Amino acid sequence: MTEALRPLDGITVVSLEQAISAPLCTRHLADLGARVIKVERPGGGDFARAYDTRARGMSSHFVWTNRSKESLTLDLKQPEALAVLLKLLSSADVLVQNLAPGAADRLGLSYTELSKSFPRLIVCGISGYGPDGPYRDKKAYDLLIQSESGFVSTTGTPEEPAKAGASVADIAAGMYAYSSILSALLQRGRTDKGCNIDVSMFECMVEWMSFPLYYTLDGAEPPVRAGASHATIFPYGPFRAGDGKTVIFGIQNEREWAAFCEVVLEDADLLKDARFSSTPKRAAARDALRPIIDSVFARLDAAKIMERLERAQIANAQMNTMADVWSHPQLRARGRWTEVDSPVGTLPALLPPWSVSAFSAHMGAVPALGEQTDAILMELGYSMQELSALHAKAAI
Repeated sequence: MTEALRPLDGITVVSLEQAISAPLCTRHLADLGARVIKVERPGGGDFARAYDTRARGMSSHFVWTNRSKESLTLDLKQPEALAVLLKLLSSADVLVQNLAPGAADRLGLSYTELSKSFPRLIVCGISGYGPDGPYRDKKAYDLLIQSESGFVSTTGTPEEPAKAGASVADIAAGMYAYSSILSALLQRGRTDKGCNIDVSMFECMVEWMSFPLYYTLDGAEPPVRAGASHATIFPYGPFRAGDGKTVIFGIQNEREWAAFCEVVLEDADLLKDARFSSTPKRAAARDALRPIIDSVFARLDAAKIMERLERAQIANAQMNTMADVWSHPQLRARGRWTEVDSPVGTLPALLPPWSVSAFSAHMGAVPALGEQTDAILMELGYSMQELSALHAKAAI
């Protein structure tokens, strides 16, 4: 049976990418069928390859963001390698880059320069703070952007702030770049012209901080850091069960509060306590209410608490470990795991978090460094003799 056409089949993306934001963006484009050629430095490649060795000898970050790509090694400081890139761009649809500030411009890879020769090319640059403004040259890593955007100030406990456990600033930038490129491809279909896309990690995270920002409008006090609990609603967050496991749940309204008292705590008299008669009052009296909940939960295991919460129609979840997620019954029941090839053999891979009836995701291999270099150059018309000369100069 012929495989269904994917939305980005026939689209070629060239990416000068490293770490997380740009690789995540282009991996999502590859999921939709785009041919993604990942340009890496000869010798070391994307430095995320060396972040760790937890994925059976490969970097966990790299495996996550680089399936379904071709790896082309080019030393862009050498004119011969830059010529290869420009030849590649002549038939490409999209160029993505998240190089150090100003690096792409110094290589002559700005949209202004490239559009002269390639008017249909879409150029997407991901940077920490954008290509102008007083912070344009400032180095930017995920933690730094989490901090600068105010995210860290809202996360953690009253005593100590904390960063997110995942690379949320990189993920935000990668996803905004991804959606912007899809929009630009649609627009090019109407105008037959490429465009420039500028994605700032900082601005992506400030967008995500819109609730805390509006909460502090006109100099109002910021929300308190409440760990995994809610700053203004109680009970809402983690509670320890008698078997040592943690259950997460949240009471959203008075109907749920009544059901919680009657079904979960089995203490309808608690509804008569004026201290707990509204959401603001319960939040203010959390130090009095928590011991009451804890005393009941201490006699129950997590499964029993969650069974009662379900009967009371109160939203709940278990605080899972990574091992729990690997074996999660919902992912298994929906067939969300598959396998992809890699230089260390097959690896488990989660399908993209969408299912479309018209096509399936492309789930290709994670490439070794420079694995497709010779094949790509031969496709561009380079002879074996020319390849040998480029290899000898370490240009590829």
